[in-house]
Amino acid sequence: MGIIARALSADGSALCFAVDSTDIVQRLHEIHKTSATASAAAGRLVTAASLMGALMKNETDRITVRINGGGPVGTITAVADYMGNVKCSIDDPFADLPVNKQGKLDVSGIVGTDGYLAVIRDLGLKEPYAGQIPIISGEIAMDITQYYAVSEQIPTVCALGVLVDTDLKIKCAGGYMIQLVPPINESAIDVIERNIKDMQSVTELLSAGLTPEKIALKGLEGLGGDILDKWEAEYYCNCSRERTERVLAALGKEELLNLAEEQSETELCCHFCEKKYSFTSEQIRQLISRI
Repeated sequence: MGIIARALSADGSALCFAVDSTDIVQRLHEIHKTSATASAAAGRLVTAASLMGALMKNETDRITVRINGGGPVGTITAVADYMGNVKCSIDDPFADLPVNKQGKLDVSGIVGTDGYLAVIRDLGLKEPYAGQIPIISGEIAMDITQYYAVSEQIPTVCALGVLVDTDLKIKCAGGYMIQLVPPINESAIDVIERNIKDMQSVTELLSAGLTPEKIALKGLEGLGGDILDKWEAEYYCNCSRERTERVLAALGKEELLNLAEEQSETELCCHFCEKKYSFTSEQIRQLISRI
C-alpha cells in the first residue's frame, strides 16, 4: 500500500501532499514488466496522478493524466480517484535507454519532449474538464508544475522520484506537491522556495527513512505546518467482465457478427492490469441479441 499525507500551514496559505508510492510503482512493474527507465517514467506519472487525485473532493471524481513526448515509451496514461488509488497503461513498457550524462535513468529521453501533457478531470458534470500543455522537460515533475501554472493558474511545486534496483525491483518511489491557497501569501512563497532549495531529492528523503508525514511537514517548514490526515492508496484497476462487454458492444452489431463468424473465441486484455477476458462466438451472438 502507498501512504498519502496532507499538511496545512498554520495560516492556511499552503497545502502539502506527500506520498510514498513504492508499493504502487512496484505493482506497476510487476503487471507491465517495465524496464528500469520505463519504471522510472511511468512511476513518476502514477505518483503525480495519485497526488492530483488526492486533491479532488468527491468519491466519484476521477483524474486522467496522459503524457506523450514522442519518445520510445510512447503514451503513458495514469488514472486516479479521489483517494489517490491509481492505475496505468504504457504503450511500450519494455522500452529502455542507457543512463544519461548525470548517470541517472533517462526519463526525459524515453518520454521525449515533442508532445503534450494532458489532464482530464471527470467531476460528474456534463462534460469533463480537460487541459493540455506542451511538454517542457519530459522529466514529468516540471511538466506537472507547468500544467498547474498555465492551465489552472495555481502556484504549485511538484517533486517526484523513483529509484530502481539492479534487479528492476523498486527500491523507493514517491513525491510531494505544494500548493498555495488563495489569497496568495507572498511571504509564504519565499519560505517554500527556500525549503525546496534545501530539500534533498524525493528518493534521498525516502531512503533516509522519512515518512510522507515528515516530507509534507518539511515542505512547509517555517510556516507552522500540521498534518491534517493520512491514508492508504494502492494500484487499483476496476475493470470487469461487464465493462469489457460494454467495450465489445460499442463495436456495433456488424463488427461483432464478423468476430463471431471469424473465430471461435475473442480475447480482450485490460491495458491497465493485463487481465484477460474471453468470449466465445456464442457469447458474442448473445451480446448482439441484447444490443
